[in-house]
Amino acid sequence: MTHKEKVEICVEKIQKLIDGFQPEVGIVLGTGLGGLVNEFDIKYDLSYEKLPHFPLSTVESHKGRLIFGYLNGRKIVAMQGRFHFYEGYDMKEVTFPIRVLKLLGVKALIISNAAGGINPSFQKSDLMIINDHINLMSGNPLIGKNEAEWGDRFPDMFAPYNAELIEKAKSIAEENNLPVHEGVYAAVTGPNLETKAEYKYLSIIGADMVGMSTVPEVIVAVQMKLPVFAVSVVTDLCYEGALKPVELEEILANARNAEPHLSKLIGGLLTKI
Repeated sequence: MTHKEKVEICVEKIQKLIDGFQPEVGIVLGTGLGGLVNEFDIKYDLSYEKLPHFPLSTVESHKGRLIFGYLNGRKIVAMQGRFHFYEGYDMKEVTFPIRVLKLLGVKALIISNAAGGINPSFQKSDLMIINDHINLMSGNPLIGKNEAEWGDRFPDMFAPYNAELIEKAKSIAEENNLPVHEGVYAAVTGPNLETKAEYKYLSIIGADMVGMSTVPEVIVAVQMKLPVFAVSVVTDLCYEGALKPVELEEILANARNAEPHLSKLIGGLLTKI
């Protein structure tokens, strides 16, 4: 069975389970950010285990649910739990849900993640709107047979993050006095955190944040002509003078502390999409 056939089978099953519900916006919730679903008016709550060919999250902080409902009057579908290359999935499996969301009919994609702050102006639990990225991950979700129905073999990545959505989000942040930055996200394989020398290298090459997700999903979204808005939560500080050993619990706590601001930003953006 081809990858395309697996995606289509999964989409068909989901459409039966949600009884004609038509999501307008897809949301990917990153590490420690699953609490945003408390803001949703939930209509359908599907465990990944019930969806044919859908990967299963192996990260403890990721619930593994596909949630359909309303947020600020918009029909949304949210992934509470995403997939990472470091879990042992290949890039096609990591990005499988993005293909599914697009074929379910979403018109825009909002991605969040938890990441390390390399820019010395950042503080824990700040938000950073991603305006570009540096891909340091091995592999690419577009390697292999190209499905012309899904997009070009060689998608242009000049502006992978939608400029209009970025400007709308910045205005929402200003209106709500949210501590939001804008910058470049570097994606690495993980799952280990970086060394001091690696953080220095990332700073030199122009990264403001570093994480282990998002970029494969964005590549697929761009290929399928799905407008993307992405935001990182600063969960640990990775620059000289602030860098120190960090535990997962601290990272998760800093992500949770950012959730009220993240909710305002994403909720506000939904009203303007």
